[in-house]
Amino acid sequence: MNTKPSIKADLWLVVRLAWNLGWIIAIPAVILGFGGAYLDRVFGTSPIFVILGFSLAITLSSFGVWRKLKEIL
Repeated sequence: MNTKPSIKADLWLVVRLAWNLGWIIAIPAVILGFGGAYLDRVFGTSPIFVILGFSLAITLSSFGVWRKLKEIL
């Protein structure tokens, strides 16, 4: 019984899932985090926009991860 192709396919599936989840989490955090820092610098505010940016990034990332997991299950 040859199970090597199945294990290799499962490994690539896990790697692809981890890669997708990484991008789903990283892109909103980077864009909204830097965007919030930029807005704080422009308006001279304290970390209000950074906190708002990261809060929105967490919300968007959570929704993206939820959609990806729903797709898998």
